[in-house]
Amino acid sequence: MSIALGLLIVRLVVGLLFVGHGAQKLFGWFGGYGPKGTGGWLESIGVKPGVAMAVVAGLMELVGGILFAAGLLTPLAAALIVLTMLVAIVKVHGQNGLWATANGYEYNLVLLAIAIGIALTGAGEYSLDAIIR
Repeated sequence: MSIALGLLIVRLVVGLLFVGHGAQKLFGWFGGYGPKGTGGWLESIGVKPGVAMAVVAGLMELVGGILFAAGLLTPLAAALIVLTMLVAIVKVHGQNGLWATANGYEYNLVLLAIAIGIALTGAGEYSLDAIIR
């Protein structure tokens, strides 16, 4: 039971944080800038077309986060999270080195490890994947 509860806590925290990040990009919620603001920033770092890519990134975070938190289609959810974090590392944080204190990719790497770890172990007993299998 403790493993299932631990997996649930990890999935809920990480998944719901991704939902929040997606909502920032898509709707401007939680202090986000919405598609136009995020798109303008993406264009400034060379990701074009900015608004379209902001919507794609927001959808990947929102959908990946919902699925991850629910433990539904967990390998797909993890893949969406991993892809989002890889792009964040390559386009934003990688050039700054590892440590988050220097805007590095430390946090992104932790999220990658969590997503891959949950995908490999499974979402646990307290998940929709467990119910539908």
